[in-house]
Amino acid sequence: MNDPGPIRVLLADDQELLRGSLRLLVDSTPGLVAVGEAGTGTRAVELARAERPDVVLMDVRMPGMDGIEATRRICAERLGTRVLILTTFDLDEYVYAGLRAGASGFLLKNTPPADLLAAIRVIAAGEGLLAPSVTRRLIAQFAQSTQFARGPAAAPNRAATGALDGLTGREREVLTLVARGLSNLEIAANLHVSTATVKTHIGHLLAKLGARDRAQLVIAAYEGGLVSTSRPQG
Repeated sequence: MNDPGPIRVLLADDQELLRGSLRLLVDSTPGLVAVGEAGTGTRAVELARAERPDVVLMDVRMPGMDGIEATRRICAERLGTRVLILTTFDLDEYVYAGLRAGASGFLLKNTPPADLLAAIRVIAAGEGLLAPSVTRRLIAQFAQSTQFARGPAAAPNRAATGALDGLTGREREVLTLVARGLSNLEIAANLHVSTATVKTHIGHLLAKLGARDRAQLVIAAYEGGLVSTSRPQG
């Protein structure tokens, strides 16, 4: 089997000190390599086109083009690059927008280095990063503060609801649990099935909903009204 080589990471943040710290962390970790640094969203898009990194660590607030628009452009070009947004609690309102733009996940900026490195590997492997317990709280918070949470009586997105109509009962159960931030292992325990069965269901969900990864499944569940944003998620 051919060695796929190291995971190539692009660092996008307007704080030079943070970029330098992230670069040191990435370059000192076996199996990872930093391929560039961007201080603006525009530069991030340019470097993504030129370097085609596996993962972009993307800040939200940057001068000129912000991280959300940069994420949208990078994902729209289908470069094979996945975006991991780094955010803070006071930027929760941007998380949903980031996922809608095509990001595969998000982490808090104060995430321990070991967890950040693990997240890079998860994202590079094609998984969405929405399982940690802190993410469950973030999901509930951003869901309540974004455009699709217009109140308890708000109508679900019709297109999203239509897409959910093609799911089996068990697939809807699995999707609900994914949207609440449960890992495959937790879903398996909850439904009394094997993790292999859960993976199979998630594969079917990705195909039926045209979703790129787990992050997109969460959006489909919320927009289709399958998960109530007023319901506790923890």
